[in-house]
Amino acid sequence: MLNEGKLFQSSYPKSFRDLVGKNGVITVQGEQQRNLHAIASNMMRLDKLKSHFLEDIQKVVLQTLSHIQDNRTILLQDVCRKLAINLMVNQLLGVSSEAQINEMAQLFSDFVDGCLSVPINWPGFAYHTAMKAREKIISEIFITIEKRKQEGASEVGNGVLGRLLIEENLADDAVADFIINLLFAGNETTAKTMLFAVYFLTQCPRALTQLRDEQNSVRPNSGEEMLTWQDYKAMSFTQCVIDETLRLGGIAIWLMREAKQDITYQDFVIPKGCFVVPFLSAVHLDENLYKGALSFDPWRWMDPKNEEKRNWRSSPFYSPFGGGARFCPGAELARLQIALFLHHFVNSYRWIQLKQDRMSFFPSARLVNGFQIRPIKRHKSKQKEKG
Repeated sequence: MLNEGKLFQSSYPKSFRDLVGKNGVITVQGEQQRNLHAIASNMMRLDKLKSHFLEDIQKVVLQTLSHIQDNRTILLQDVCRKLAINLMVNQLLGVSSEAQINEMAQLFSDFVDGCLSVPINWPGFAYHTAMKAREKIISEIFITIEKRKQEGASEVGNGVLGRLLIEENLADDAVADFIINLLFAGNETTAKTMLFAVYFLTQCPRALTQLRDEQNSVRPNSGEEMLTWQDYKAMSFTQCVIDETLRLGGIAIWLMREAKQDITYQDFVIPKGCFVVPFLSAVHLDENLYKGALSFDPWRWMDPKNEEKRNWRSSPFYSPFGGGARFCPGAELARLQIALFLHHFVNSYRWIQLKQDRMSFFPSARLVNGFQIRPIKRHKSKQKEKG
């Protein structure tokens, strides 16, 4: 990861490159990649999370959770996917219409299904369906770009797209590819981490109790539904739960790289042009690095001995957001979304798991049965009770 552009370069299959676009920050190389990465990082700086994202995230979370029917069976996987696409479309495009979001959710599902498919552009093949979905998503982005231009520049309520048009000088097709890359990078990863966090907490009642106690104490008597940045920063155990979820059920479990030259590593020679797949999860689940590596143990991150290891921006032992020149620019945003979801979900519901589930890591990290639960609304007078 630290030798991006030197010894190795990012390399993806044709279907993936075609779908994310030639101007995508995920696939471009060199100076273009550095420029686009800097723009993405600027769009999601901490000060912008506070001023542009904090309240909007909570509005979307509360709106999405309000559709959960009390004491009815749901697949939490579907709820988290709906929430994640709602968040990404709202924050990137400034769109809040439920009809538009539902349309985008279906298009994006088709898009994602084709990203690692055989690139056969013929009806009936996943690649063909995904390319058609891409065309429609790009068309929606162009319509939104034109609308923003006609309305005049305003940072308020127009999402990342609105700020891009104000702050950066990019052609419309580059803006469209930029947005579709952020949609792809943020949607599935956020949805699955939310899902896995609730799954792991359900398997570990002690952790769930401690997290719920912390969330109940964040603003016990304020009467305000919306959390402040200070409230978010007070969620120390919640951050441990997020870190452990990312370690044990991380989404970016492997990367795709190509050797730019012959490389000698220990007793091996990696020839120029070879495809190299580093498995991040092999490090995250290494018993030599993490005692009880296959167990969900958020308390491990409270141990001072793990403080340096926990630095997910630079640690060689913990890289849930990648590293080097391609470190995920939306890492802080993702953590904020997950923490706010957990706050509102555990404070609003208790739940019963109805069907046994298990993790699978092929072709990507997932819960085999989608985590079937029956959520039961928690009445405010009882929300301070434990469990």
